[in-house]
Amino acid sequence: MMLTIDPTRWASAFVLVAAWAGLCAAMLRNRKPAAEDGAADWLVVHASQTGNAEYLARQTAATLATGGLSARALSIADFDAATLASSTRVLFIASTYGEGDSPDAAARFAGVTMAGSPDLSQLHYAVLALGDSSYANYCGFGRALDAWLASRGATPLFPRIDVDRGKAEAIAGWQHQLSHLAGTSDLPDWEAPAYGDWRILERTLLNEGSAGAPLYRIALIPAAGPLPAWEAGDLVQVCAPRDPDLPREYSIASVPAEGRIELLVRLQHHADGSLGAASGWLCLDATGLDTISLRVREHARFRLGANAARPLILIGNGTGLAGLRAHLKARIDAGVVDNWLVFGERNARADYLCRDELERWRDSGLLSRLDTAFSRDGAEQRYVQHVLAEQAEELRTWIARGAAIYVCGSLQGMATGVHAALADALGSAVLDELATQGRYRRDVY
Repeated sequence: MMLTIDPTRWASAFVLVAAWAGLCAAMLRNRKPAAEDGAADWLVVHASQTGNAEYLARQTAATLATGGLSARALSIADFDAATLASSTRVLFIASTYGEGDSPDAAARFAGVTMAGSPDLSQLHYAVLALGDSSYANYCGFGRALDAWLASRGATPLFPRIDVDRGKAEAIAGWQHQLSHLAGTSDLPDWEAPAYGDWRILERTLLNEGSAGAPLYRIALIPAAGPLPAWEAGDLVQVCAPRDPDLPREYSIASVPAEGRIELLVRLQHHADGSLGAASGWLCLDATGLDTISLRVREHARFRLGANAARPLILIGNGTGLAGLRAHLKARIDAGVVDNWLVFGERNARADYLCRDELERWRDSGLLSRLDTAFSRDGAEQRYVQHVLAEQAEELRTWIARGAAIYVCGSLQGMATGVHAALADALGSAVLDELATQGRYRRDVY
């Protein structure tokens, strides 16, 4: 470590530390209460990570409105303790993230509000819990929320409904209960957009010689008609012929101006040697003549939105580069170059995805900073979280300038390690506040 007695450097460092401390204080002081878009007799509160709970909340509010009830959907991030204490009728739609965790938007509610002991005897509520039964803690956050509300004296309107991977039967059960609340059977259509027919235009192996599973960059175009609209951060759902009842979701790696949807797909191998239903179809089996059933799905929480003009820190690994690449391309096309990418994989030789493009953007000034971590290239394993720890001061500088942080990639290992590194560098309270402000967003799986 180099020490200095240069007074100019000491003064600069003092100013930076003071600015950082001021920013932290201001962020914690200026927390906004729950959004007030007009009073409503019914609140439909969604805890959403990828947009499913938010979509269902808006449909739920519309259903209640059909029966003449005043209803409003809002994010749990905007549902503070004071609003909870004054509410009498609330419907919660709660997704679960990873192994029973709350979605990012619900971090403060789960960590602060649910840690309290308010009297909620005035509240009548119901919970629609979204989850995946292949995980041990199925619908973990929805179940925990339901139990906590009941323990605080709130009265359930009807038993909690658990939804396994979007099963239509469970959603229909929720709709049935809503029809009783609204006093009408004339319900609005809840059908999601239909799947379209697409075909593969190009398929390129990106990691030839890798010790990991093959990873392909796949370009798709509609079989007929124009491209649908989407934004950087959005997803596609793909129905594979071998398992049409369980669509797989992939981050879109391209922007509409490129004239095609691009995906980064890793070929999955199961323990019995079989291939993943969707990845095997997209990476190996489907030809340019086959029909791919695909639809675009809005992923509002991972779009740029209000962060479009901010400096942007993008962090990810593996196929997570897809969502980050779309954001970079969208910003570069818009003339915004204040971008910092931190990307990790196994080996630089075989796994440096989109290397030529990323380094070209960096060298031409369109990507302000590019840091990489290749875990198998050194004597010790090095991951993206290690880069963040090494660049803690630079992180604080970017955040002080108003930067937003977007993380995309694997939940296990990468996302948890990145979260811990960010908390160490910025402070847990500041990181929580960034999440509440929408300046810390994750699309991890």
